[in-house]
Amino acid sequence: MKQPNSIIFNKSFKCIIADDSQFARMNIGKIVSSIGGQVTGEAKNGIEAIELYFRIKPDILLLDITMPELDGIETLKIIMDKDNTAKIIVISSLGHKKMMLNAISLGAKHFITKPYNSEQVSLVIKSVLENGADQ
Repeated sequence: MKQPNSIIFNKSFKCIIADDSQFARMNIGKIVSSIGGQVTGEAKNGIEAIELYFRIKPDILLLDITMPELDGIETLKIIMDKDNTAKIIVISSLGHKKMMLNAISLGAKHFITKPYNSEQVSLVIKSVLENGADQ
């Protein structure tokens, strides 16, 4: 995987990754670390993501839409209802475009489609951290 060496932040940021796939969490975690971020929490479902979000107060939450127990859309609604300044990026496969658009309407700042590459993820994170929304 080619690392995007031109996309590195001057200041570290805290990130939580919520995905039911350990492999996906590990891959995204490597990308976050490569651009100067720190993965401060990992969740395998929406319930864990909510608990971690409010305990850690990360700079950004990377949230998979399809998860057990509580999906990403419901998780997004709960977090945005309590913290409308949350910077959340939703992640989903290409076939879930309607769900991703719904997530944006509910307050997600951007989205990443699977399969993704490290440069795409880095650019989306950078955009959200610097601008707060999809630009």
